[in-house]
Amino acid sequence: MRATGLHLSVVLVCWVAGYALGQPPPSTWTVGTPIVTYWCGPALTEATARQMAEGGWNLVWCGEAELDTAARHGLRAQLTHPLLNPASLDDPQKRAELDALIDRVRLHPALYAYFITDEPNAAQFAALGRLVRYVRERDPAHLAYINLFPTYASNAQLGNTGTVVTAYQAHLRQFIQQVQPALLSYDHYQFAVNGDNGQYFLNLALVRRAALEAGLPFLQIVQASTWAPSMRVPGAEELRYLVYTTLAYGAQGISYYIYCCPNHQGGMALPDGTPTPLYHAAKRLNREFVATARQLQPLRSVGVYHAGMLPEGAEPLPVEAPFQLEPPVPAMRYRPPERVRGVLLGCFGPKDRTGASAATHVVVANLDYKTNVVVGLRGPGPLQTFDPSTGQWSAPVQGRVELRLEGGAGCLVRVQR
Repeated sequence: MRATGLHLSVVLVCWVAGYALGQPPPSTWTVGTPIVTYWCGPALTEATARQMAEGGWNLVWCGEAELDTAARHGLRAQLTHPLLNPASLDDPQKRAELDALIDRVRLHPALYAYFITDEPNAAQFAALGRLVRYVRERDPAHLAYINLFPTYASNAQLGNTGTVVTAYQAHLRQFIQQVQPALLSYDHYQFAVNGDNGQYFLNLALVRRAALEAGLPFLQIVQASTWAPSMRVPGAEELRYLVYTTLAYGAQGISYYIYCCPNHQGGMALPDGTPTPLYHAAKRLNREFVATARQLQPLRSVGVYHAGMLPEGAEPLPVEAPFQLEPPVPAMRYRPPERVRGVLLGCFGPKDRTGASAATHVVVANLDYKTNVVVGLRGPGPLQTFDPSTGQWSAPVQGRVELRLEGGAGCLVRVQR
């Protein structure tokens, strides 16, 4: 509808009034290409930028001086700078310097996001919301990025009270209400020496639900290293499991902890830049993540269901779901810290519909990252499988497909259009 002068005036008045009441100005930022990034990496040189681009990473961390390097390698950049701090707004000189910084970088072709902070306590949300609104007012086209705690953070860290679930739900709710982010991001590291953290799927479920209710995309930071004697370095099959479970729950971004960092083992590169085995595994998985998540971008996550073991936060596959396992996967007892076994079905459908019955696409993932399986899947019509290496859909198969899945692997299936 074409705006008349009166309509435009009303829109502007409402926008200004909303901002005055603490609501952020409209953000024009969108995810674009699904995000593949990392936490803790080397300085962005020509060599490291080349390595990251070749490995399928598409969002790198850098300072202002490295933005041109990111652009030369076709990489998007997340800017780090000490002025991106709530305290800058209370010092006239620092505020002016922050304004000048944003004015210098906001039109740079590589800029994608501003890094604000990591794992804030709820007591910081009001100040962070003020900064996010300020940055968004100066530059609505780029993300103000904040990463949140996992479920296993203490109540003191979160700044909330209650059980694990109630405290974390309150933390997410307060963050969304007070900060008004454009993206939800959190980290969860589950691979310990004595087994797997039992809250991994609970964390995914809580963030997925909060993101859906707020209409936000989300990103998960997953483990790719060890930093303590109690934790272990995951292998390629565990990395595959992390990628496909993240996809099945509807994330539009994945980040690895770490790329390269002192006092850590594993990661994607050694301090001298030599790629690790995980780099070579991620090189393929990163492209699979982007290709699959891009197919899911126009859709809505309408349900995530587990067959086999039911870890905390998991929902069993309902009988009315249009996609069913054939033969069914028998129920198995789950006792953490053992690894979860079974099959995961992440169902997706049109954005204007909800509930399992709306599903037209499903990410089927093998949760046993140590064992290859064959999964039979029946759907409500001819089924096609997606090949992320080519970006092509298979010829339709009537009614039922058999999926041969490596440990931790997944496959996107849809009903023929």
